[in-house]
Amino acid sequence: MKNLDEVFQQLQRSSFRRRFRLRTAERDYLDRKGLDVVLEHAADFIAKRLAPAHPHNDGKQTPMGKHPVFVGQHATGTCCRGCLEKWHGIAKGCELSADERKYVVDVIRRWLESQIGRC
Repeated sequence: MKNLDEVFQQLQRSSFRRRFRLRTAERDYLDRKGLDVVLEHAADFIAKRLAPAHPHNDGKQTPMGKHPVFVGQHATGTCCRGCLEKWHGIAKGCELSADERKYVVDVIRRWLESQIGRC
């Protein structure tokens, strides 16, 4: 796991990662549900779709939109095990630890907060 400030600096150099923004429907969902509830969804998505050592359909398990967390995962390189390894230094092939799961949710939290103007 890497320092979040460094990770976000690296992500800003990627034109692909920089292009992700919450659309109106995703922002409305976040406003309606609240950040804490959306982050509970993030923890659940991470546990089911990213945490296993060999996730089902790895590399394609995260939709491109329709939920603020999915958009955040693509924006932050936490969408699949390959991106998680590349951007965050978390190796493929091992189930994510509790600390690694928390780290991923923290990364998504930081991005969501940047989208709603909290940081």
